[in-house]
Order: sequence, then structure tokens, then C-alpha cells
Amino acid sequence: MIVGVDEAGRGPLAGPVVAAAVILCDGGIIGLDDSKKLSARKREHLEAEIKSRCHWTIGVADVGEIDRINILQATMLAMTRAVEALAVEPVIVLVDGNRLPKWRYQAEAVIGAMPPIPVSLRRASLPRNIATA
Repeated sequence: MIVGVDEAGRGPLAGPVVAAAVILCDGGIIGLDDSKKLSARKREHLEAEIKSRCHWTIGVADVGEIDRINILQATMLAMTRAVEALAVEPVIVLVDGNRLPKWRYQAEAVIGAMPPIPVSLRRASLPRNIATA
């Protein structure tokens, strides 16, 4: 099985880095694209479809981990946590980006890949959640 992995949270000055690992479901997801190219409404629709039809997980590296090991290593840690949380052994992991975590999985860095929507929405919702807490 092929797993797609992407992160969100490397650019902001606050909050965790979050990664998602997604095994796309049979038949794929119509309209899936880079989350930055989609409207908020379309992202929310795709997130619901992915969550209901596909196997997906989230991995997080918190602010303390970012401070201790740096943002790049925290990103790799969040990606590793996301893939390991799938509880299946992928045939290959496609990582949206130009670097790969040091892990046991066969993987390929793919620049400009379609990022898993759940990570974009999870990270994007954090400031709203903090503000309303």
C-alpha cells in the first residue's frame, strides 16, 4: 500500500508541527489537490470524505520538542509518528517535500505532491481552538 505524508506548522511562530499519513481509499478522492489551492469550504468537504472513506492518522511534535530538537527534526518526528500510527507496514511512503525522516520505510520525497487534507485542517484549526479556550 502507498501512504502519503505531509506536514503543517513549520512556518508559524507558535504551536506544534502536525503531520498526516493517509492511505487513499479505493477509487481515490475526486477534487483532491494542494490544500493551499482549495477554498476553506472545499478543504472541509474533502476532509470529511477522507476521514469517512480512507485510513488516516495524525502525528504531532509539540512546542517543547521543537525547542529541544529544532523544527526540521520535529517535523520528521511528527511524520514518523503519523506513519507508525497507521499500524500497517506501507510498501512505500510518499513524503511531500525534499527531505525524508530516517526511518525503516521505503520512501520517496515528492516536491509539489498533494498534501493530505486532514493535516492542513487540523493545524489550521489550532489557533481558533486556542482563542476560544
